[in-house]
Amino acid sequence: MKKPPFRKKLSKESLTTLLYPILFGIFVVILWQTQILHKIIGADTFTLPLPGRIFTIIGDNLPDIFKNVTATVIVALGGLVLGSLFGYLLGIIAAVFTKWGKGGLTIASAFNAVPIIAIAPILNNLTKDFSRDPNLRSMFAKTLVVTLTCTVAMSINAYRGFTELKPFSEDLMKSYAASKLTVFFKLRVPNCVPYVFTALRVSVPASVISALVSEYFAEYIIGVGRQIRENIVLAQYATAWAYIMVACAIGIILYIALLITEGVLLKGRR
Repeated sequence: MKKPPFRKKLSKESLTTLLYPILFGIFVVILWQTQILHKIIGADTFTLPLPGRIFTIIGDNLPDIFKNVTATVIVALGGLVLGSLFGYLLGIIAAVFTKWGKGGLTIASAFNAVPIIAIAPILNNLTKDFSRDPNLRSMFAKTLVVTLTCTVAMSINAYRGFTELKPFSEDLMKSYAASKLTVFFKLRVPNCVPYVFTALRVSVPASVISALVSEYFAEYIIGVGRQIRENIVLAQYATAWAYIMVACAIGIILYIALLITEGVLLKGRR
C-alpha cells in the first residue's frame, strides 16, 4: 500500500529540517578545529580553544561537571515546573474573570521585560533570611528567578487556549445544556493542551538561560553558570568553554525531550 503524498512530503521536510542544522554545525566545527575560524574572527587558541582541547577537558573532569550539571538542571526544571503551574493557574483565573483577564496578563507581561541580570541579584538579597544553609537559600533564589521567567509565557498561552475556541463549539456545548464545569473540562482544557506546549517551547530554553544567569550572582558556588563565570575570571578559557558546551547540551537535550513528548501526546493535532 502506497503512502499518501503528504506523508512523503512531511517526512522529507522533517529530514531536511534536522539535516541542515547538523551539517552546518559540522561545518563550523571543522572551521574551528582547523583554526580557519580563528583567522576569520581574529582570535587565538587561548581565548577560543580548539574543540579537541575542550572535549578533552570535559572527559577529564566528568565528576565535577556532573555535579554542576545536576545543580543547574534541578534549578531549571524546578523553576520550569513551578512557573508553568503558576502561569497555568493565572491563565485559568484570567479566562474565568474575563473583564480583568486581559488587563492582568498585560501587567504580568511587563515583568517579562525586566532583564534576568537585574532580577537575579535582587532575589538573592531578598532570600537571605530564607535559611541558614547557604546552599539551600541559594537554590531557592535561583529557582525563584526561573519561576518568574517561565510564568508569563505559560499564563498568556494558557489564556489563549482557554478562550480561543473553535467556532460555535461553545454554543454547541450550551445547546446540550452543559454546565460551566463541563464546558471547562470537556472543551477548554483539551483545547488548551497545544497552547501549553507552545508555551513550553519558549519556557524550556528560557529556564536554562535564566538558571545559568542566576548562578552568576548566587551565594553558593555551584552550577554550570557559576563555573563559566569563575573560569573566565581566572582566565581559564578552555575550562570555561567546556562548561559553555555543557550548557548548550543541557538546553538541546531538554528541548529535544520536549519535542518528543509533544509529538507523542499531540500526535495528529498539530
